[in-house]
Amino acid sequence: MHLRTRGFPRELAISVSILPPRWLRVFLCLALLEFYGVVTVSAQETQTAPKSPDAPSTSQASRPAPRRVPPVSLFVRLDKKSIVFPDIAADSARMSTGKKFELFVDNSISLHSLAGSSLSAAIGQAADWPHGYGQGSDGYAKRFGASAAREASSNFFGTFLLASALHQDPRFFPERDPTFGQSLKYSVQRLFVTRNDEGRDVANWSGLAGPLLSEGLANAYWPEQDRTAGQTLQRYGTDLAVRLGGNMLREYWPVFFKKVRGSRRAQTQGK
Repeated sequence: MHLRTRGFPRELAISVSILPPRWLRVFLCLALLEFYGVVTVSAQETQTAPKSPDAPSTSQASRPAPRRVPPVSLFVRLDKKSIVFPDIAADSARMSTGKKFELFVDNSISLHSLAGSSLSAAIGQAADWPHGYGQGSDGYAKRFGASAAREASSNFFGTFLLASALHQDPRFFPERDPTFGQSLKYSVQRLFVTRNDEGRDVANWSGLAGPLLSEGLANAYWPEQDRTAGQTLQRYGTDLAVRLGGNMLREYWPVFFKKVRGSRRAQTQGK
């Protein structure tokens, strides 16, 4: 599909022509919407602050102000739920089996999962791996579909099935204002340790076994020459490494948005 660039500056037209694949564009757009929604809601909160002594008279103050609807009302604040990382814990309440199933679905279609599948397919396309998928748009579509299926099955086994059976909490509980060293240590630790439904630290069997079962299931649709035990374990190791990087992002995701909200609030109060 060709994008119309008539009336746009030449530089913008060039940048449009080299945009990444469609699903990656969707991820970037929705991530920007979430960012804008968080900043907008935070800015509106500052409007409810107590009035100064120079405020208008009682008759003027009692006049109800028109209610403004946030332009991105679909997106809730990040500290309640993230559309990028739905498994970031917003509270410590016990998760029911139904909530774990809901989290499995949210994780499978979240922005970080779609972007990760898109990037994985692009890397596989460049390296022609797995070889059985070939090249061209068909090869890319197969790689993207296989990556998305592996992510969904990993969430099904780890986030829902095993977490429910073992009474474990599949959410990620970020630290408050971590340093880089603390964040790295905690991200590695959370690969092997998780919370149970009572809030105690336990071995993360659901998080470790979920990706392994997913990779075993992937051999049902993976190219035949790439189904060996060694290649399956290699994919499993890659899954854990990706999970480690994701934990680092989850650690800093709430910190980043809190600083954005705090900066915006300080600028508004300083005027």
